[in-house]
Amino acid sequence: MSVTHKIRPQAHRMIVAAAAVAAFAAAIFALHPPATYAAHAKGPVVSTAKTSLGQIIVNSSGRTLYLFEKDRNGKSACSGQCAGAWPPLITTGKPSVAGGAKASLIGTTKRADGRLQVTYNHHPLYTSIKDTKAGQTNGEGVNAFGAVWDAMSPAGAKIEKASPPPTGGGGGGGGY
Repeated sequence: MSVTHKIRPQAHRMIVAAAAVAAFAAAIFALHPPATYAAHAKGPVVSTAKTSLGQIIVNSSGRTLYLFEKDRNGKSACSGQCAGAWPPLITTGKPSVAGGAKASLIGTTKRADGRLQVTYNHHPLYTSIKDTKAGQTNGEGVNAFGAVWDAMSPAGAKIEKASPPPTGGGGGGGGY
């Protein structure tokens, strides 16, 4: 019986120590979550990039962000198949800006499905599935789903691709 008596206080101390270590670890985790969680909660970053269209706003992967001219009053008019071709920039945290993007122009709007979509100058933002890598602007000027899609400048204005020069016909003498 004396052997059992000596083991019990040691076992009790080990359990108390283990509980203290677990509580300490839980407190550290609560105060300093893993980076993956922190990055997710932070929200997307809207930045800028130089492209063939000039300086435009892009997502954190460098993909061009577009506005849809059918959107009204800061609300998205793109859902279903449209959102499949033009994925909305969705957030679960507060979006932020980098580069030449302006913090005063960033915001969010609630979509019909309840998710939050990032806005810039009150325009809901989208990417294009036709842009497969950073710097591409294949969605610029496309008329799809009832309206035109345009890239945006850091000032929050739509960028419209310059029309090609007229071909054939009258005067002026070449150079093209």
